[in-house]
Amino acid sequence: MLVRAVGTLARVTSSRRGSFRVGDHDVRYLAVPVVIEERQRGTFVVTHDLREETEAVDEASQVAAGVSLGVLLLASLLAFVVAGRVLAPLRELTDTARSITETDFTRRIAVESDDEIAELGRTFNAMLDRLQAAFATQKDFVSDAGHELRTPITIIRGHLELLGDDPVERRDTVELVCDELDRMSRFVDDLLLLAQAEQADFVQAADVDLDALTEELMAKASALAPRDWQLQSIGVGRLTADRQRLTQAVMQLAQNAVQHTHEGDRIELGSSLANGHARLWVCDGGPGVSAGDRDRIFDRFARGSGSRRSQGAGLGLAIVRAIAEAHGGRVELERERPAGGATFTITIPTRSPAPEEEAT
Repeated sequence: MLVRAVGTLARVTSSRRGSFRVGDHDVRYLAVPVVIEERQRGTFVVTHDLREETEAVDEASQVAAGVSLGVLLLASLLAFVVAGRVLAPLRELTDTARSITETDFTRRIAVESDDEIAELGRTFNAMLDRLQAAFATQKDFVSDAGHELRTPITIIRGHLELLGDDPVERRDTVELVCDELDRMSRFVDDLLLLAQAEQADFVQAADVDLDALTEELMAKASALAPRDWQLQSIGVGRLTADRQRLTQAVMQLAQNAVQHTHEGDRIELGSSLANGHARLWVCDGGPGVSAGDRDRIFDRFARGSGSRRSQGAGLGLAIVRAIAEAHGGRVELERERPAGGATFTITIPTRSPAPEEEAT
């Protein structure tokens, strides 16, 4: 091959460069004709064997390919491990979501890091906490409501089954049944009111004169029962609130005070306005609220454990709290006074909170 190539290059008549294959490697050449006295006397040929360069390039390529393959495998392995660790909380979240039933909200996601996936896990756990509390509240609510409705239904059925032909007995039975039906009707109305408290239009806010509202509340409360009604103070100013809902809340507190006092006992009512908040309170001289009841007195169906208890369903103070919170405020039971009794205070901001503020 080499001899043939050299023989071919010896016959060139002009400069030529290129390469030819010898065995398994290339050889580069440069052929220049030698002209003396206008006659070609021969050809000057220079060759260079590329075997070493080719071997070096092949070796470098093999090393680069091996390194690239190793890096690719290592990167794939690391990506698999990292993806597994990243997706593990998501798989656990999926398994947790599938395992949750309407009777079991106990399972939670283990959160140990501070990345976005961990934040998702914490948010999911918080959602489960809220759902568990909501379902527990709903379960207790249905149980208590069933208990409250079962009693008047049993009374009504028992008297109707024993109803005789005596006109006096019939009249007494009808009066008793009507009274129980009225109690059931009030109970259902209270339940509907609490359900409406969750709606956005529960409060229809408008400008209200606190001093005029206080005097109106005093006039209405004093007609509830023969008590020693006293007006402690009158707050002067305007606030943005639902006049009817506030009246409903204060009247409920006044009715509560009437139920825990006797004829001629002192009941005080008052209001104040300061630091952007309006306060309305009702103070009675009754037996007060025991320490064990203070934390639950505003819950639905909660009743005091004192000797004298209300005949209602235990929804009155829950309604008061719902009205106060719908105004962006709160209702509180103040600490026991030295003279006894209880003081319930509704505190609301003078400016009605915007919808986005209520959402937060």
